[in-house]
Amino acid sequence: MKTHHLILLLLLVCCLSSIKTDAATPHIDTTRTRQKAKEALVFCKRKGYNTRYCILIDMSLSSGVKRFVVWDFRADRIHLSGMVSHGCGSSPWSGIWSKDRPEFSNLDGSHCTALGKYRIDGRAYSAWGIHVKYFLAGLESSNSNALGRQIVFHSWEQVPEQEVYPGGTPEGWGCPAVSNSVMKLTDALLRKKKKRMLMWIYN
Repeated sequence: MKTHHLILLLLLVCCLSSIKTDAATPHIDTTRTRQKAKEALVFCKRKGYNTRYCILIDMSLSSGVKRFVVWDFRADRIHLSGMVSHGCGSSPWSGIWSKDRPEFSNLDGSHCTALGKYRIDGRAYSAWGIHVKYFLAGLESSNSNALGRQIVFHSWEQVPEQEVYPGGTPEGWGCPAVSNSVMKLTDALLRKKKKRMLMWIYN
């Protein structure tokens, strides 16, 4: 009887440990994302942008989890999610130094990601990933130097396909870089749409 009670106690401890671990793992907040999407849709309608999809990137999350989202306005849900890098700042390139606390800057040479809304512009060749990039035009004072800084949307082999938390995604020089598979799917959407799509990077 004592052995039976001991086994039950061990099972309970294991279950509680599992629940605690899951609760401690960060994840995309769907409610917050939906609210951002509502604000984005108002902006897109006013500016004549794509009103079927937009890209939302929540930099308040660790780079070890999926924080890149293609939002489907019509279905009011996440269409696609994935990992995305942020800038390394003054730290060495391709490390995970600031995976939980990135620095943001609009200054040229800062190697930081800049927060704000971007218009996704022309498609061109990239030396990285699947060899596709999109130019990003910063629409706010917080990211107005994007074109001058050569901040573009592209893929990068070092960006993982799956979540690696408590690890992080390697950091670049400020570009929002995604995995090759996510870029292929996003590129297919971008190429189909006649109106330009909005990307919103927020914290």
